[in-house]
Order: sequence, then C-alpha cells, then structure tokens
Amino acid sequence: MALTYPLDLLSEFPGWATEFEPVYRQEYSRQANGATIGKDFGSPLWRGVWTSRTLSPNDLDYWRARLEALEGVVRSFRAWPMSRCRPIRHPGSSALPAGTLHTISASRNTIRVSGLAGINLSAGDLLQIGAADLHRIMESAAGNPTGLFEVRPHIWPGVATGAAVSISKPSCIMSIVPGSIATAANPATGRGTVSFEGIEVR
Repeated sequence: MALTYPLDLLSEFPGWATEFEPVYRQEYSRQANGATIGKDFGSPLWRGVWTSRTLSPNDLDYWRARLEALEGVVRSFRAWPMSRCRPIRHPGSSALPAGTLHTISASRNTIRVSGLAGINLSAGDLLQIGAADLHRIMESAAGNPTGLFEVRPHIWPGVATGAAVSISKPSCIMSIVPGSIATAANPATGRGTVSFEGIEVR
C-alpha cells in the first residue's frame, strides 16, 4: 500500500514532543542614531522537537524506516504536541464536537467559534482552523457560540468565517529540519532513541 502525505507519523510515536512553539520571523534594525526598530516579516511558523523512549533494536530500525520515508525535507508529516491532543478541561477519549469559525475580528487575532456546546476552552489549548492552520488559545472561552477570545498566531490571510474548527488532535503540516534526525544505538545493547525536529510548511 502506497504511503500518503502528509504522513501520519506521530499517532504511534513512542515518545513525547519536548518542544512545540512558534518561530517568529522577525529581526532588529539598528539605525545610526541609536534607535532600534523591530521588524516582523509575517506570521510565525510552528516548530517541534520529538524524542522517543529507549527502543529495542527492532523498534529502532522501524522508526528509522518511518523517518526515511520523509526523504529528508522533501516530504511532509502532520504534527502536534503530544501533550495537547484535547482541551485541558476535557481529558479522556470521548468524542469531541467539531466547530465552525463564527467571527474574526478586524485585528485577526480574536475569534468566536460556534458548534462547541459543552466545551470549555482554556489558555494553552490548541485549535485547528481548516486543513492545517494551528493556533494556541490565549484566554478561556465557552458557550455556543463562544465569547470572543484571542489566539496566536493571528488568523492567516484568506481564512474566512465558516471554516471548520477542530479541537481533537489539532495539527499543522511540517517537514523535517535538515540534520535534526538522530537514531544512534548503544553499541553494547543495540538499543537507542529516535529524535527529530520539524518546522511548519505552508
């Protein structure tokens, strides 16, 4: 059976996301008069780092193959932090409702979502808008529709009200950061760990 991309790499990954944060595309410009001006070149991109527990030689080779299927930076995978597959206040495995983007403020960092009856969102939760736009929630929200609440990064250009909103395993699409894959084994036991880093691609 042919592999499909973005690859579902993390559903069975035997480890944890040790880092998952936005990378801001910014720089400082220092002028001759001593003034320092911050420049922002666009919305940040998500970056993640994943590390496995210690694996047997067979499992280590399996995960080497899974990562090689990405062909370095050529192929993509669906990415999320392992700690935030569901809202903080709704642990467990019960089905979660799907929502709809109800309102986008003029600043494009404040939204309202409908369809999430009975769900309480908290600062630190993640939600996915559309196929792959991942956002972190900045303040608590509840109701159907919810009250207005802020998210980061800002809503991407082109996204409009009516877009689907997911709070169950919200994700974005990443590719491997070159040179970040490490799969070294202990020469005495053959056991080892797998680690890799990804950066969002759009």
